[in-house]
Amino acid sequence: MTQAVPQPIPSQRPAGARRLRPIPTLRRIQIPRPRALHQNPTAWVGAILLLTVVGLSLAAPGLASYPPIATAPADQLLPPSLIHPAGTDLFGRDVWSRLLWGGRLSLGAGGLAVVLAVLPGSLLGLLAGYAGGRLDSFLMRIVDVLLAFPSLLLALTIVALLGPGLGSAVLAVGLAGVPRFARVVRAGALGVRSEPFIEAARVVGCRPGRILLRHVAPNVWGIIIPLCSLELGYALLNIGALSFLGLGAQPPTPEWGAMLAEGRALLRHAPWITTAPGLAITLSVLAFNLLGDALRDALDGQARN
Repeated sequence: MTQAVPQPIPSQRPAGARRLRPIPTLRRIQIPRPRALHQNPTAWVGAILLLTVVGLSLAAPGLASYPPIATAPADQLLPPSLIHPAGTDLFGRDVWSRLLWGGRLSLGAGGLAVVLAVLPGSLLGLLAGYAGGRLDSFLMRIVDVLLAFPSLLLALTIVALLGPGLGSAVLAVGLAGVPRFARVVRAGALGVRSEPFIEAARVVGCRPGRILLRHVAPNVWGIIIPLCSLELGYALLNIGALSFLGLGAQPPTPEWGAMLAEGRALLRHAPWITTAPGLAITLSVLAFNLLGDALRDALDGQARN
């Protein structure tokens, strides 16, 4: 007598039952791809300019022929030559040496100012965008008031309270950049807050702090990175402007803005004193802007794809 082999019964879904959907996962973080940047000529030009300026500044101990603050009254106001490639200033100091050492100071101060702006600004933007409600309204009204003032005017006000000096200028420029980061990061956080994976994280019991740091913050880095590159140009200009006005680096410190201030009275008789730092600031700001545009285009292309 043969025994019948039981056949598997096909699973049937009851009528009216809803199909379970998979839990949404974290979406891919938008980071610029190297291939997208390699194909962008704007990125190449900006990178070459930036590497040239930064490389010369880092190589100042080997490329500078004279100490940056060493005076030589017998060599004052000499035009550019083989001995002094960028000429000398009113005190006989070598402009080329001061330019190289000043690049370290100016670029370092600009980078520090951006760090002081991006950390608190991003934190405020994340809190306002994710929390919403009264906290968002309160923080954004403060940001709107600060954005009503030009960044340089706001920095001048802060320096007037802290006193002149390069440290005060860096702190003032950094604080003046906080509202821009807060406003932009808030917009990115608002877009991420309504994503399905955020709702899934709330459903499984994640705390708000964990959601903010592990799920929201990584997805707004694509906004912060290009903004940091553009903000470096603003910081370099504003710190140079404060030093030009006598509120930043003080003589005889080799800083590009201070060098412009020292040569403005001799612009007709010795234009090389201001030409060198002015050209350095122009090329640096241009490099930062080109890189920022290239990063933004790369991120926009990835988002469309």
